[in-house]
Amino acid sequence: MWTWLLALIYLICLLIIFGYALVQGTLAVLYLKAKKKNAEKPKALIDFPIVTIQLPVFNEKYVVDRLIKTVVQMDYPKDKLEIQILDDSTDETSEIIAKRVQEYAKLGFLITHVQRTNRVGFKAGALAEGLTRVKGEFIAIFDADFIPDKDFLKKTLPHFSDLKVGVVQTRWEHLNRNSSLLTKLQAFALDAHFSVEQTGRNSHHHFINFNGTAGIWRRETIVEAGGWENDTLTEDLDLSYRAQMIGWRFVYLEDVHSPAELPIAISALKNQQFRWVKGGAENVVKNGKRLLFQKRIKILRSPPWNHTFI
Repeated sequence: MWTWLLALIYLICLLIIFGYALVQGTLAVLYLKAKKKNAEKPKALIDFPIVTIQLPVFNEKYVVDRLIKTVVQMDYPKDKLEIQILDDSTDETSEIIAKRVQEYAKLGFLITHVQRTNRVGFKAGALAEGLTRVKGEFIAIFDADFIPDKDFLKKTLPHFSDLKVGVVQTRWEHLNRNSSLLTKLQAFALDAHFSVEQTGRNSHHHFINFNGTAGIWRRETIVEAGGWENDTLTEDLDLSYRAQMIGWRFVYLEDVHSPAELPIAISALKNQQFRWVKGGAENVVKNGKRLLFQKRIKILRSPPWNHTFI
């Protein structure tokens, strides 16, 4: 009896691994096909819409100053760029932010320091609070350890000329890739996701996800999809799927890099991976049934812009 039960469990595990390998193999083929194509590039940006850059921060005293200094150097008209620092910090990070906000406001930057009386919803709650105050038609989001390129907006905004596009996601680059064996392994795994998986899915119109940072949203997309919700640990994945299920298209740009730092300690990496895994499972519970039984979404490949998933 127990022998058969163990054999059955073992067989199920093998089938799951085999299925995962098939999916990853398919994505690798799609990625290679996509690399052979000469993608049509959008026209250069002519009109400059108002853009809000949201910087969700919690106790980031070592990097927040660098983040703010980087964002204010964006190559974009000053009067069309709003900067929101969503600060839930409980340490001296808030003092650093307040000082920089006062300094850059005097120089004419549209920069605000948003603080809440509680941390309800954590990052999702902070983003939701900021959304009620944004002026921009488009909203770019960067975590505290990122250093976005000066031309980030000029490279991403042209893709919104297609009114069906709700999000443009860029590739993460790693500032401390070679710091240790741990960072090298993380960089390898993330590179596989940001090259093979994201490019493979996006090239054949499968669902992809906004990665929580280094991307830009159309504000209308966030609102229409129901806004930021805090009932999962991965609010970015949740909103991504809700938006795509109602017809919004996502664009992934492998050739636009957004540099950031990788966790250098095992404890930080474990916390990160725990959030991603648990959040992913929570999203399966929350959105899985709707995703599987919605008639307009097909499992297999369909014509362009009729979204699929893999």
